Amino acid sequence: MHRKANAFWRQVGLQLFLLVVTATVLFPILWIFSLALDPRNIDKPLSLTLIPPGASFAAFQRVLFQPFTLLCTDSSNVATCMTFGRLLGNSVLVALGTSVLAVVLGSSAAYAFSRFRFIGRQAGMLGFIVLLMLPTTATLAPLYVLLSIIKFNGEPLRATLFGLMIAYGSSTLPFAIWNLKGYFDTIPKELEEAALIDGCSVTTAFMKVILPLSVPALAITILFSFMTGWTEFVLAWTFLENPSRFTLAMALRSMQGQYSTPWSDFAAMSILMSIPILLIFYSLQRYIISGLTVGGVKG
Repeated sequence: MHRKANAFWRQVGLQLFLLVVTATVLFPILWIFSLALDPRNIDKPLSLTLIPPGASFAAFQRVLFQPFTLLCTDSSNVATCMTFGRLLGNSVLVALGTSVLAVVLGSSAAYAFSRFRFIGRQAGMLGFIVLLMLPTTATLAPLYVLLSIIKFNGEPLRATLFGLMIAYGSSTLPFAIWNLKGYFDTIPKELEEAALIDGCSVTTAFMKVILPLSVPALAITILFSFMTGWTEFVLAWTFLENPSRFTLAMALRSMQGQYSTPWSDFAAMSILMSIPILLIFYSLQRYIISGLTVGGVKG
């Protein structure tokens, strides 16, 4: 009986501890929701109430349907100002393009590093680790120079959404290559050899044998690449010039004023921006854990 009592109280203590951890994690999220519902848009609330006085969804309505007057191609014409829909389209295009570049280039490079032995292989993998250690701003200057030299329709490539995809793709490639390479190492080579004996080429074996077996690692790569293209704004602020190409992350950053900030609109925009990431995460959830754990077994 004494052992059962001790086990019972241990379970009670563990559950209480987990409840405290859960409350701590949920507190910032509850604060953001409360802030979005607070009608005091400009004045920053100093106290938190789950349902603030006069709570409404007016901030969500303003963000979704009113133009962003700070992001206009012509400051004298409101019709040229960016709207949530146009910003959303640019963000989706950039995030999806970044994911495609990371998956296509990352998977092919990772396969080469995993299956072939060539001069500079180890140095290349170490170089990718160095790139992973660097912050995004460390590569800002060289990317700016390189993408400014290349012209696209008479303007610098860096000033286009495609140029922004390339910049984001270069920052996601080191992680994609390391993650996919580790996963490819766990796939038996005998499967490819059997495909080659049956008449498949190396490319066909890669496309029809390796990639279908690597869906968990590909899902991880897609998620992280999409998040990079969706949330990054430092490179975007530096590269893009035309407001018609701005993204949601840039619009969120533009809300922060020097002297005042519409905090309710800011919180509402943050919540709306998080929804696509949550949807992608839950749609890929069954692959994520296996992709992270198995991909880190070998390197």
